[in-house]
Parts: sequence; C-alpha cells; structure tokens
Amino acid sequence: MSAVRGASPPPGEPTTPPPMTTPPRKASVRLQERRGSNLSLLLNVSTLGEEPVCSVSTPKEVWLQLLHTSSRPLTHALLQQAAADTNALNVEYQKIPPNFVSTAELDVPGHTMKDRYKTILPNPESRVILRSSEDEAGPDRYINANYIRGYNGAARTYIATQGPMVHTVGDFWDMVWQERSSIIVMITRLKENNEKCELYWPQPRDTTRAKREDENEEEQREEDEEDGKTSRFGRFVLRVRDSQEKEGFTITDMEIQLCSECRPVRHYWFTSWPDHHIPQCTAPVLGLVEETPSPGPGPIIVHCSAGIGRTGCFIASSISCQQLRETGQVDVLETVCQLRLDRGGMIQTTEQYQFLYYTLAQYSSKLQPDQEQNQNQQNPEEDVSIQLHNLHLDNTQNQRD
Repeated sequence: MSAVRGASPPPGEPTTPPPMTTPPRKASVRLQERRGSNLSLLLNVSTLGEEPVCSVSTPKEVWLQLLHTSSRPLTHALLQQAAADTNALNVEYQKIPPNFVSTAELDVPGHTMKDRYKTILPNPESRVILRSSEDEAGPDRYINANYIRGYNGAARTYIATQGPMVHTVGDFWDMVWQERSSIIVMITRLKENNEKCELYWPQPRDTTRAKREDENEEEQREEDEEDGKTSRFGRFVLRVRDSQEKEGFTITDMEIQLCSECRPVRHYWFTSWPDHHIPQCTAPVLGLVEETPSPGPGPIIVHCSAGIGRTGCFIASSISCQQLRETGQVDVLETVCQLRLDRGGMIQTTEQYQFLYYTLAQYSSKLQPDQEQNQNQQNPEEDVSIQLHNLHLDNTQNQRD
C-alpha cells in the first residue's frame, strides 16, 4: 500500500524507528526526543583480502533515500478510505524517517542561545541565514528557521520557524524584512502550561475607538502609541491598521517600517490548536488554509512553538489542498517526506498525521458536492468525523492512563 519499504515495527516499538546503532527507547518519549544517531557506520573490509560485494549505507543515507522516494498517490475515493484506516496511517507514519539534525551537523557557534528547544535545530542545507545590513556591517546571523518547498517542489514557498523568544524578536522581524514576507501564520498561544512564544507584534488596548479624520499625522501617531497600536521591535516600527476575528483565528493587518520605507504585513493567529495534539474539528483549520493567500514577493512565514508539529500540519494541509484542486488526487506521504527533507520532524505526532488525512478527506468531500452516495453506506465525511471523534476519545483515555 505504501511505497515506504521495510517491515512494520513490532508492537511496543517507538513510533519512529531509530537506526540500527541506537537501542530501543521508551514509547512514551516524544518524537523530538527520539532522534536516531546520525553517526556514520564504517566497516573496515580491507583486511579481508576480498573486494567488497557492496557498499554499506549509513543510517542517515537510508533515511534520505526513503524521504526522496516514498510516495502514495490517492484519488478522492482512496483518500476517504485511507483517512478512515487509523492503523494503516499509524504504520505509514512510523516508517517516515524524522531527519532530525544533531548539534555536530550544525556548524554555527553559539546557536544554542537562540534555540527554543535544544533538540529542534534547522537543517543546514535549507536554513535561513540573516545577512548583515549594508549600514550595519558584520557577520551573518543565525535564526532557527528553514526554507520550505511548496506545491510541485516550488522553492522557498514557506519559511518554518520557532516561536520568537525575548532575545530573538528582532531577528524574527529582520527575517520578515530580508525575505520580503507579507504573510505570517502563527499556530500557538503565547503560553500553554509554559511559554510557547514571545509577543512580537503590537497589541492594541482599545480597538473600538475609530480614527478621527481631523487629527494630523503627529497627533494620530501619539494616540496610536498610547493605545498600543504602534511599537518598536528591534530596528523596526510596527503599526496595527486593522484586526478582525474569524472562526478559530484572528487576522491582524500591520505595517512594518524601517527608516522611511513601509511594507504591509498580514498576521494570522490560530489559537485553538493545542500543543502536541489536534483541534476538535477540521473546519477552522480548513478556514485558515483557504483564507491564507498565495505567497507574495516573499515566503509565507509559519511558526508554532518549535516550528515542526503544528507548523508542519498547516504547511502540509496547504500544499495538499492545492494538489487536490489542481490534480484531483493527493500524495500526503510524499508531501510530508518533502517537508522533513527541508526541516526535520515536521508533523510531530501520529495524531497530527491522522488529523492531516482527516482534514484533507473533508476538503476532498467539499470539492465533490455532486458526488452520489450509496444510501446503504455512511457518508465518507461522516465516517471521517466519527473517526476523528474516536481519536479524541482515545487521546483523552491515554492522558488519563
């Protein structure tokens, strides 16, 4: 069924099998803590007196080969069936190599000070590098972020990054400015049990008071600053122009200014997606995907807290929805593998992988409004909803256990 090769792991194994050089770990350990060793496996065959029959691949090379070749194209009908087969999705997810990066692979001195989580590092080949400005000459700077390919492998369609910290807010806006990004998607609350993201944009204290037309520019600027509509972050001035509430997320239109140049930025803040888990329904997620426009002059910047779980789900949903619209089929497995080639660990849990399939099945049903349903069979959309409900029940039971 899946193009990923290899036998299914025996029961009780961790959800992402570590390479052969790593002993089994406890199943309760989260994905980002289950990284396999990236050390090369070297065998000295020169003393055997015979030419080696074949070369021995390192675990990393095996992982990369799987990520480059794994595929499972699905039609609308097959997608509905796949979304309802939880066990098969678990097996499929477990076989996708995580492609996490070790500290030894990331040759950036002092980067740990700017990493929110020590085990979540940017893949070196696709990481974003902050260039020094012409008026502030200096060395290039580090940010925990990766360029992510989009539909049909389009380069730099997205940037996946961690939630800014107190001392990296300036770096975040430097990245927005450098990449000419006009869209930011934030899929986390500022605090969930502990801090997940630093507040990095102005929060108006009173959004109901209308702007008075007779005020001059200086008076209006002073009023905006008093209302919290204007704030300085790093070397930039941010101004909130408008804010509107949608189902499950908030859209804030801002203006970013450096010296005399101003650019528009639209910020989408999705707050109903719990960390390491899934939303209660797919509708707000699809609403956010459909609401988010195509990339402008620069990539769409997406972040949660670590920048791999919820971030990966959103980007995979966006790419896959476009694939369904354009081709009438979808390859979720290939898409997730592509994401992990660009940034390790994208789609952080089995739950999130299943939810991705459920979301796409719902979207597929909307694309086929005239599809005839057999009266003796359940509507595929209803079947997916039941499966999603059962998944929430299973998750609740696991938390109690």
